[in-house]
Amino acid sequence: MAYELKTKVNDVSVEGFLDKVEDEKKRNDAFEVLKLMKEVTGEKPKMWGSSIVGFGTYRYKYASGQEGDWMITGFSPRKTSLTLYIMPGFGRYEELMQKLGKYKTGKSCLYINKLTDVDLGILKTLVKESVDYMNKKYNS
Repeated sequence: MAYELKTKVNDVSVEGFLDKVEDEKKRNDAFEVLKLMKEVTGEKPKMWGSSIVGFGTYRYKYASGQEGDWMITGFSPRKTSLTLYIMPGFGRYEELMQKLGKYKTGKSCLYINKLTDVDLGILKTLVKESVDYMNKKYNS
């Protein structure tokens, strides 16, 4: 039986989802990231699952044969932090990461408590470089 990814693109309203973020500061930060990612990607935002705003898509295939579609970049206003999805990870962006400000990372997740903790110009560059990399690698 083939594995089916639960988080899929859907037609739920992005603005409607963000309007429901309870914390006003997090909601404002989410709309700011929405604006930044729209500008950088030139893509229309789409909801992925119930809580992720994604931009663009790429097709992946694992050595196991499993394949699927995923967003090029995106974000989610979580209760604890604003999570940005930088799909190539952070290894190639060490210099930018040193200048970014206060954050934590996972494999492809950038966790920011509030946007005032980071340099928005550096954040925009990070998103742009990761999007350019993903498009070149998967969508050329």
